[in-house]
Amino acid sequence: MNRLGGATSPYLLQHATNPVDWWPWGGDAFAEARRRDVPVLISVGYAACHWCHVMAHESFADDRVAALLNDGFVAIKVDREERPDVDAVYMSATQAMTGQGGWPMTVFATPAGEPFFCGTYFPREQFARLLTAVGTAWREQREQVLRQGTEVVAAISRAGAREAATPVPVTAADLAAAVRSLAGDFDQVRGGFGGAPKFPPHMCLLFLLRYHQATGDPQALELVQHTCEQMARGGIHDQLGGGFARYAVDDRWLVPHFEKMLYDNALLLRVYTLLWRVTGDAGAARVAVSTAGFLLTELSTADGGFASSLDADTGGVEGATYVWTPAQLTAVLGEPDGTFAADLYGVTAAGTFEHGTSVLRLTRDLTGADEQLQARAGRVRAALYAARATRPQPGRDDKVVAAWAGLAVTALVEAVDLAREVAPDRAEDLAAAAVRAAGYLARVHLVDGRLRRVSRDGVAGEPAGVLDDHGAVAEAFCAVHQLTGQGHWLELAGRLLDVALARFADGRGGWYDTADDAEELITRPADPTDNATPSGASALAAGLTGYAALAGRPAYRQAAQDALAGLSGLIARHARFAGYAAAVAQAQVTGPYEVAIVADTGGELLAAARRTAPHGSVVVSGVPDQPGVPLLAGRPAVGGGPTAYVCRGFVCDRPVTDPRSLQAQLGG
Repeated sequence: MNRLGGATSPYLLQHATNPVDWWPWGGDAFAEARRRDVPVLISVGYAACHWCHVMAHESFADDRVAALLNDGFVAIKVDREERPDVDAVYMSATQAMTGQGGWPMTVFATPAGEPFFCGTYFPREQFARLLTAVGTAWREQREQVLRQGTEVVAAISRAGAREAATPVPVTAADLAAAVRSLAGDFDQVRGGFGGAPKFPPHMCLLFLLRYHQATGDPQALELVQHTCEQMARGGIHDQLGGGFARYAVDDRWLVPHFEKMLYDNALLLRVYTLLWRVTGDAGAARVAVSTAGFLLTELSTADGGFASSLDADTGGVEGATYVWTPAQLTAVLGEPDGTFAADLYGVTAAGTFEHGTSVLRLTRDLTGADEQLQARAGRVRAALYAARATRPQPGRDDKVVAAWAGLAVTALVEAVDLAREVAPDRAEDLAAAAVRAAGYLARVHLVDGRLRRVSRDGVAGEPAGVLDDHGAVAEAFCAVHQLTGQGHWLELAGRLLDVALARFADGRGGWYDTADDAEELITRPADPTDNATPSGASALAAGLTGYAALAGRPAYRQAAQDALAGLSGLIARHARFAGYAAAVAQAQVTGPYEVAIVADTGGELLAAARRTAPHGSVVVSGVPDQPGVPLLAGRPAVGGGPTAYVCRGFVCDRPVTDPRSLQAQLGG
């Protein structure tokens, strides 16, 4: 076993028995490279990555390749989910040198960490030749190699630098332009934006739904409805177990890259929940409930957290757990249900995937189907799911990533009201899971007042929390504060946000992704764009926006606007890469609404507020002057009965005592 045997990361542990003499990221590895006077190989990936597994099997488990690596290099293995800062720095270098990026990421660097050759996946023989060539260049062309490393670092440092800017809030005109930008990229036939590979555009959909709530724009809603329906019926959506794969390799949402990520499913749960709130669509509600069920069933950990992902592979074969042939359907269901299932799920003799197998997709909309058909489909789905459970299952990366768990907590809190209406037997499970996961983050990830990025088995890892961790966890704590009415959650959110404001600001109106006392890398990462997850700046803005409204603190509202400063152009012209930023900005433009419900024993006012208030609003309920809940301070019950107080930007309407008046104040 190499030096990875004591790692927290399941991805690093997957490489602990390689013949490669791997080092974990750290100063000791670079010191060893200096001592031996050899270059460094930095290999970056993550546990659910299919091509990471392929390269590991082909090259890192091969004795000949391992000998080349061990003789000529110090090899460092990095989990990108555990060290997003390291990943961001070297991904910038890879994209600068090759014009593209991805994982596995393969970087050759000097003992000072300066990258001089970058790439992604290399087949074994090509990788072996590359190792030989790089070793020769290091020995015979040292000056040129060192100069290349210096130039790359200078280039990515210049690219990451930003000029000082006066913080200017994003305007309604910017948000309208963002909708036009998204509409221009929209796939009118299949939904989504752009072509293959096609990723679920959850953050953009969340923005579009908020924009529709604020403006009534029918186009914004149409983009969401069409995309959500196509994704829900496609192979990217697990028709049996719920949840969504990371992306589809085609433009039809048919064949997924089978890994399932916590962050995708948390964000998609929010989208389908809000779509139900806006439209009452039963199909959206069904997808939301099944996605929430997937989070609880497949990704929850024994100690209350949420695991990061499920692997793309099963036993080294991509998608093996999930695909079917007509004969396999018949073997489980018999005739004629096997034929019915093949027709319902698009399973053909030719197959839609590999080796004559098919990915299950829904060929018809069952929302309006008669009860007999729905009952048959439900029976078939349950039988196939039970049969699939007997197959070998994909591996699970059970480390907890703070930001992603925070996204899941927020999503579950938002789904509680939906569940109370359409699946009342599940509502308390969702609420309990959200509170339990928030408690896990507070108990395990907060160490000496600072947030840690990852944990596993209830033990915090060493990597420090980055900016998106602080924003997403603060937003989650604000959500649980609203769910429970307990003041300590709001207090914890404020502490995290204070750390973020003090430690991550760049002094020029922008934000670094790492704290000012974090490990010093070759450059300090600062990426304002939303990619697979919200950027640090977007996540921070979301946390600040909710906290300011709940705590009644105008200074934090200003900080929330400042967090998005300088992004108006990105939002207006490139909204696909600023979806969460646009969603948060929409909440800021809308208000957000601050709703306090007092003495509402029957719950009618609270239900009306949660159903009607525009997404991004804050809603709390309790007794007047309830300790730890600032929105309830000084809010008496009119006539001693249930009363609602509605404010926007700290300016309040008169209190009302009936649901219809409350809905009118909220624009419903």
